[in-house]
Amino acid sequence: MAMKNWVFVAAVIFVLGASVLFEADRVCAQDTKSSSPAAKPTPPPSGDDEVIRVETEAVNVLFTAQDRNRRLLTNLKPEDVRILENGQPQQISAFMRQIDLPLSLAILIDTSASQERTLPEEKEAAITFLESVVRPTKDEVSVISFTGDSTLEQGMTSNLVRLRRAVERVQFVPPSGYLGGGVVTGGTPPLSGSNQAVAGSTAIWDCIWVTSEEVLGPAPDKTRRAIILLTDGYDTFSRKKLDEAARAAQKAEAVVYSVGIGDKFYDGVNKGVLEKISEKTGGRAYFPKDESELRQAFIQIQDEMRSQYLLAYEPTNPVKDGSYRTIEIELVNQQLLKDKVKLTHRQGYFAKSETKKK
Repeated sequence: MAMKNWVFVAAVIFVLGASVLFEADRVCAQDTKSSSPAAKPTPPPSGDDEVIRVETEAVNVLFTAQDRNRRLLTNLKPEDVRILENGQPQQISAFMRQIDLPLSLAILIDTSASQERTLPEEKEAAITFLESVVRPTKDEVSVISFTGDSTLEQGMTSNLVRLRRAVERVQFVPPSGYLGGGVVTGGTPPLSGSNQAVAGSTAIWDCIWVTSEEVLGPAPDKTRRAIILLTDGYDTFSRKKLDEAARAAQKAEAVVYSVGIGDKFYDGVNKGVLEKISEKTGGRAYFPKDESELRQAFIQIQDEMRSQYLLAYEPTNPVKDGSYRTIEIELVNQQLLKDKVKLTHRQGYFAKSETKKK
């Protein structure tokens, strides 16, 4: 009898325990359901929410600022200037001084008959310029001589020994029958009449064009590219025009610094065209009267290349059509205008072209 009672009590305890556990599980489930709202599925993206990506190309413009005494100014601020492309104002996105930019230079030396007596001084000054400017770890220079043809005496290098030898190698080679002082006699007839014409002529614009296209064009990006042109400015043989040479230099983002050196026995120096080619590319023209002024001109070129401003903007016209676009940088600071500060920069650039994808 006692045994039956214990069995009955155990059964009751088991039933009550199971009921309690079931109720606890139900309550927990309800609490969890009420405290964690059901996650909603992520709706598919709407066509109106698509991200449109526009690729833009920043245009970099280097410029210098000089006061009325031709001293370089180093304290300009972005608000002192404004920039226009094809006459339209642009938003400046970057403005800074560039004092340590690597240099890619090409020295062009006129070896035509009119330079016969001045060539030794030009070569000596050019070597001094190279030795004072070129930093072997950063800069590179090429040397080109020209008459009616252009000769690459030394390709781009930072080796001063090679550059010095290249300049020393440059010499005046008289055409057949040349007696000196511009006098040419019949002499032994040349093998080619065209060769004779080339040897006794000057092709400045062709030399600038080919240097821009084949020497400075492939130069590394983010370098200061410049042409140092030593000539009297009298072009007698070029197939290219001055404007074509200027456009080629602009396309290579190269500035032309003209050093006008001429022999008074001939016609002196053609200042007008040298000023024009330099102005179009953002450089300057120098007209030294003696060896001392020639060395001073090289020092000023060096200072200018080391003391420039870099201005960048993203064109409001994003079309990549390869067109030529003019650039103007204007002063808006009234005090700088009163002080007759002059800004020097390239006058334009070529927009990039769309590349066709296969």
